[in-house]
Amino acid sequence: MKPVHKKILIALCIAAAIVAIRVFGFDQLLSLETFRQYRDQLLEFTAQHYIPTVAVFILVYIVAVALSIPGATILTLTAGFLFGFFGVIYVNIGASAGAVLAFLAARYLIGDWVQKRYGEKLASFNREIADNGYNYLLTLRFIPLFPFFLINIFAGLTRVPLATFAWTTMVGILPGSFVYIYTGRQLGMIDKPGDILSWQIILAFVLLGLLALSPVLIKKIMKKKSSHSTSVPAKD
Repeated sequence: MKPVHKKILIALCIAAAIVAIRVFGFDQLLSLETFRQYRDQLLEFTAQHYIPTVAVFILVYIVAVALSIPGATILTLTAGFLFGFFGVIYVNIGASAGAVLAFLAARYLIGDWVQKRYGEKLASFNREIADNGYNYLLTLRFIPLFPFFLINIFAGLTRVPLATFAWTTMVGILPGSFVYIYTGRQLGMIDKPGDILSWQIILAFVLLGLLALSPVLIKKIMKKKSSHSTSVPAKD
């Protein structure tokens, strides 16, 4: 089978999986109403079958993130409710694995084509990513205002190394995961996910993102000053 045919087949399989999940309403299960309705049963089942519950949870999280299905926030809240702070580990595994799959799919399906088609135009962009890509990724991960799935896809279109993408994802989602895991203990008292992110928490995430980006800004300022000083002729 030709590579282009493989890519088309994979793209069709991904699209079919997304459509099937929507048609059969599986995405509707990832809602606060559903978890509040079955929270007692979930707690009881988790107590009796802890390891299988963890395995199913991680698998569902991977699928949700890999296929860009809304519901990751609800899943993280549920992890806090069911597993306590151990949920941070399970969320990190599921979210990171799902993000890596989405990243690889985007790179394999269209990322290589984009780089070959627009390689010359993207030369300076690729150099910037090579030098400071991890700072940009950490900033985007720290700030919850940027959609998680878009970062996965966008990164796949660049030349960010897989290892860099993976570790920045694992580190970058930790602050937000802790907030949602902690809040998950009060899952029945939350009316909507927006109740969690107060302006103070969002501001903290923004500052965290700016902190990750600060080395890039400092480097650019120093480089600009250096080039300016060398361009100014010395006085006699």
